[in-house]
Amino acid sequence: MVSYKELGLVNTREMFAKAIKGGYAIPAFNFNNMEQLQAIIKASAETKSPVILQVSKGARNYANQTLLRYMAQGAVEYAKELGWEHPQICLHLDHGDSFELCKSCVDFGFSSVMIDASSLPYEENIALTKKVVEYAHQYDVTVEAELGVLAGVEDEVASEVSHYTKPEEVVDFATRTGCDSLAISIGTSHGAYKFTPEQCTRDPKTGRLVPPPLAFDVLDAIMEQLPGFPIVLHGSSSVPQEYVDMINQYGGKLPDAVGIPEEQLRKAAKSAVCKINIDSDSRLAFTAAVRKVFAEKPGEFDPRKYCGPARDLMEELYKHKIINVLGSDGKAE
Repeated sequence: MVSYKELGLVNTREMFAKAIKGGYAIPAFNFNNMEQLQAIIKASAETKSPVILQVSKGARNYANQTLLRYMAQGAVEYAKELGWEHPQICLHLDHGDSFELCKSCVDFGFSSVMIDASSLPYEENIALTKKVVEYAHQYDVTVEAELGVLAGVEDEVASEVSHYTKPEEVVDFATRTGCDSLAISIGTSHGAYKFTPEQCTRDPKTGRLVPPPLAFDVLDAIMEQLPGFPIVLHGSSSVPQEYVDMINQYGGKLPDAVGIPEEQLRKAAKSAVCKINIDSDSRLAFTAAVRKVFAEKPGEFDPRKYCGPARDLMEELYKHKIINVLGSDGKAE
């Protein structure tokens, strides 16, 4: 058993309370490798933003759970080296799909876990979430749950259609499970293709897809039912078109990739939405930078020469999200 407190990590309780009160959202960035982690920590340290390092089941299998623990501990020390005296870094399991996986993460030093039982019948979702909460809370680990289903694909999580969260269920669900935060479905989705062309309109000037608005009426109804309760938005990458264009320019094939407009995320961040998940955007930035190097220097075979530019572009992306979208800069001095 490893306590996250020994690693210098924090859970989400205090950071969420401050975010709701302050009208901003905490960035939750997924990482799979060293370059992503370096970029996240550098961006967070330089902007003094609290940050949630997210690890999916797939990433945990890819990176190895023991290495991840030490990478998280190293991230805290790296942040201090960069001059961030009191780093506010949370290590979070994204989309845990079983009690056993959540328990393992708690035991290995995660400070927060998500149990995603949203695909199960309502009562089964409550029962599994409650079981995870009861275990995690023994060790002061916070628990995120999900009500409603997001469309799209992210690692092992996939659904062809979304089902909006029902506001009339949230009080009963939060009360009976004891969860610390609730991921809801209001129109965001996983992956780089968040909407089909049929769901969008096209800008007559640029020809680009314009996605439909998020269901803020559903969010408002949920906040009315659960005033002051921490709400989470998954699938909130904006799919920056400059990265899509770069990938396509250098041999990629991402036709009609489209994400959530940043102005909608800015609006959400000022509400009870205090955690916004961003994964696909960093994958796009990484891939765009790597493709550019390979296209311009086809003889290059030193990973540092193509992973380095990828890391720099991701850091630029993370800083932009922190400062211009989520408003979390300067909130963790």
